[in-house]
Amino acid sequence: MKREHASRAWLVVAMLWLVALLNYLDRLMITTMRDSIKEAIPMTDAEFGLLTSVFLWVYAGLSPVAGFLADRFPRSRVLAGSLLLWSLVTLLTGQARTYHQLLAARVLLGVFQASAIPAALALIADYHRGPTRSLATGIHETGIFIGAAISGIGGGLALRWGWGSAFTIFGTVGIVYALLLAVTLSDVSERAPAPESAEPRVPRTTLREALASLCAQRDYWLLAVYWGLLGVAGWAIVGWLPTYLKERFALDQGTAGLSATGYLFIASLLGVLFGGFWADRWSRSNPRARVLVPLLGLCAAAPAVLLAAQTNVLWVALASMTVYGFTRVFGDANMMPMLCLVVDPRYRATGYGLLNLFSCVMGGLAVYAGGSLLDRGLSLDILFQVSAGILVICAVCLIPVAPRQPPVRLTT
Repeated sequence: MKREHASRAWLVVAMLWLVALLNYLDRLMITTMRDSIKEAIPMTDAEFGLLTSVFLWVYAGLSPVAGFLADRFPRSRVLAGSLLLWSLVTLLTGQARTYHQLLAARVLLGVFQASAIPAALALIADYHRGPTRSLATGIHETGIFIGAAISGIGGGLALRWGWGSAFTIFGTVGIVYALLLAVTLSDVSERAPAPESAEPRVPRTTLREALASLCAQRDYWLLAVYWGLLGVAGWAIVGWLPTYLKERFALDQGTAGLSATGYLFIASLLGVLFGGFWADRWSRSNPRARVLVPLLGLCAAAPAVLLAAQTNVLWVALASMTVYGFTRVFGDANMMPMLCLVVDPRYRATGYGLLNLFSCVMGGLAVYAGGSLLDRGLSLDILFQVSAGILVICAVCLIPVAPRQPPVRLTT
């Protein structure tokens, strides 16, 4: 990789990191201002919950089509356009005065955010074609984690200046940044010379051809099952860990919530960077490294979850969930790199969008299943034990996955 291209490639990661942060900040901050919104716009708790649910359903349903847009058109333009449109919706959300206006804004947010993550990850894969791809993806993922972590700022702004202030502020920031990206961000072929290892350029195709190509590949189906089941286990654990800690160890709500999110967030932030770095280093000598690193991570994550479900000692449970948080996200850093190993370069964003659909839908079912267990008077131990078993199945799915063709090694 030429030095000039390498510098540009890392600059692209930095630019897209802020997009990832805004993506999760804008979608999640509404959950932190429940009381302020309900005071201004009368609604039931079920209706308030629907504001998040409808976003997730629209986002998941459109992910494959939105991903295809990033394969069919210049990824940088799709990304800048997505940021501009969802930031405009975020800005307008703060002006909503009725429940139906707010609900419509959440629907539009799901529509316009759907193409952002697939386009960003595919663009990173275009720029990082050698032993930096997993680390670059991992760094981008930290933007998602931090955006989710700081989304609580919305609640503070709502108390100080009204619930609409946060949407106005961050919507404006997003619009300005989208205009900046429109003139500074470009695809590899537009500005930066492709490295020697670049995949051959191929003509654009149709959505039908993309889906046919993806569905014809065994390894893509294995990755789809892996990612979908990982969504089941991940959402089940994240969604119900605070409640589990509260009931199992007689903690108050605040302590349980902080323990659940704090340890997991820090561990996941470190894990996604380590998983990317390890896979990149190992890939120089083993072409399956980007598959094996997530597999090995799951081999540690599964028993950690099982131990957390069995122990009666709080520090053991927290330590176990920290191990889970650190190792499970090895797959997050390597999901797009794994796709790059097995799918046609033309269909990377489409493929990731389809995986996003599986993960969101199945993850939502897992959260619902946890609530059903509690309604029936059953313990969440069962949910965590099943999640541990699912993580084992995820690891098994990765065993046969192999590169579609030998990867080209680069020197930096």
